[in-house]
Amino acid sequence: MKSKRYKKLPEKTKDLPSNTIENVLSLVKSNCTTKFDESVDLNFRINNKQKKNEINLRTVVNLPGGTGKTIKVAVVCEEAKINEAKDAKADLVGSDDLVEKIKNGDLNFEKLICTPSMMIKLSKLGKVLGPKGLMPNPKLGTVTNDILKAVKEAKAGQVEIRNDKDGNIGLSIGKKSFDDEKLIKNYNAVIDAIDKEKSNLTIKGDLIKQLFITSTMGVSYKIKLAKGI
Repeated sequence: MKSKRYKKLPEKTKDLPSNTIENVLSLVKSNCTTKFDESVDLNFRINNKQKKNEINLRTVVNLPGGTGKTIKVAVVCEEAKINEAKDAKADLVGSDDLVEKIKNGDLNFEKLICTPSMMIKLSKLGKVLGPKGLMPNPKLGTVTNDILKAVKEAKAGQVEIRNDKDGNIGLSIGKKSFDDEKLIKNYNAVIDAIDKEKSNLTIKGDLIKQLFITSTMGVSYKIKLAKGI
C-alpha cells in the first residue's frame, strides 16, 4: 500500500522527456518530503550484452563533494604498519587477528583495505567477503602499501561503480542537503569515470543506454546524456 506522502509525489515521471542534470535536480529535491536527509541516487542501464562478451564494469571514483556518509574503514596489514594505519584514522586495524575475526563473520566495516603481503591470507576468505563486495582489489586501490592515501580517499568520498549481471549500476552522488553545484560536480566525476573506463572496453555503440536520477524515497527522472558515452 502506498503511503499518503508517496501519493502526493508526481506520477509517471519516467515517461517525461530526458533533461539535463541541472534542470532535474530541483525536481528531485522538491520530492524529498521525508524527515531525513535523503540520498540523491543515479541508476544507469548500460549496454552490457555484446555478441562476444558481456561488459563487466568495475572501477572507483572520488567524488569531489563527498558522499555525506560516514564510512567505516578496516585495514589488514603486517604488524609493522599497524601504527601507520591507526595514524591514517582507520576505524579497525589488525593483522592475523583481524583476518581471524573476518573469517568468523565479523564484518563491522564498509570498506576493507589490505597490504599486498597480507592479501594471500584474505584471498582465502572469498566466500565471506565476496558476497558483501568487500574483497580488496588492486584495481580499486584497496590493495596497497599506501595506507594513508587509501584510507583518506575511502573516507573522503570514494564510491564504487559496478554493474550487475543485468547491466544496472546504482550509486549515490550525495544528499538532498548538498547544494546543486556540489551534486553536479559529483555527477560529472561519475560520468567522466565511466567514459574513461569505456576506452578500456570492447564495446559496440554507446556504453550507457539510459540514466535516471532519484532520491531515496522519491520518484525518478531521465537524464539527457552527451553523445558517445
